[in-house]
Amino acid sequence: MLNALAFAAAAGETTKNPLIPEIYDIVWSIIPFVIILFLFWKVVLPAMRKTLDARAELIEGGIKKAENAQAEADAALEEYKKQLAEARAEAARIREQARIDGTAIITELKEQATVEAARVTASAKAQIEAERQSAIISLRSEVGTLAIDLASGVIGESLSDDKKASAVVDRFLAELESSEKVKAGK
Repeated sequence: MLNALAFAAAAGETTKNPLIPEIYDIVWSIIPFVIILFLFWKVVLPAMRKTLDARAELIEGGIKKAENAQAEADAALEEYKKQLAEARAEAARIREQARIDGTAIITELKEQATVEAARVTASAKAQIEAERQSAIISLRSEVGTLAIDLASGVIGESLSDDKKASAVVDRFLAELESSEKVKAGK
């Protein structure tokens, strides 16, 4: 074909350029193009805008929901951390109170043990003192009887008068105790 064009150009023929269409082709091509463009502009483009706007709103709504969910999650996390800190503080306070209560109980038990030991000691001392007094009375009576028997043997006379014998024995023992106290005081 190029050869034919080149040949026709050399012969001087005026032929039309095959790349430029005829005027009637251009007119009849512009009319459907304008109709299609008008339909595209009025029907297809608004529908696409509507679809794209709906998708944009859906995406923005999803983003807002995600942001809200993230904010709620952050708030829940902060609340959890706050509750955890409060629980730890409460546990520390309970441990400290338990330690204080334990110390108080131990102190109270020690005091009770000390009071009980003092009571037992006082009771034992009182019992010892009572037994000592009982032994002294018993010994006085036996010493008095032995002394009267001995004095009767020394004097050679019977000291059968109980009141007189008892007075002599008591006087003798009182003198003996006072002499012991004087010796102990020196």
